[in-house]
Amino acid sequence: MIESPPVRIEMVSDPRYLGCIRELVLHAARQLGFQDKAAGQVAMAADEALANVIKHGYGERPDGKIWMSLTPLGDDAVLGSGIRIVIEDEARQVDPSCIKGRDLSDIRPGGLGVHIIREVMDEVKYEQRQGVGMRLTLVKWTNGRAARSAKSA
Repeated sequence: MIESPPVRIEMVSDPRYLGCIRELVLHAARQLGFQDKAAGQVAMAADEALANVIKHGYGERPDGKIWMSLTPLGDDAVLGSGIRIVIEDEARQVDPSCIKGRDLSDIRPGGLGVHIIREVMDEVKYEQRQGVGMRLTLVKWTNGRAARSAKSA
């Protein structure tokens, strides 16, 4: 049996609601043990992901459906505690292998959302939903980067 996430939000693809969602994610991450900088990174990644759905998935149409769930992840001896954020939509599907950040040497405004998401989160998985839309799963651990760096050293 799949457990329901503790927090599940349904919203429309209107960018004016992004600030509220950003604050919710920031507060949730702090409550789950993330320091201010890491909590801000989690909130920024969720914001970038939602902005990408609105802009690229729905073509800035303000009435598309988006669902976001937040799930705390239990304490891991190495990784600490964590958060899983899942964002789903009914927007146009894209091949997940084609979702890439632009080259950082290409200096111009915008277009860094995917790069930021991949840089700040420990796990990022883009998937096509069955039939319509996309699913993005983001995971961040309180000790994620430090634990991986220590393992590879």
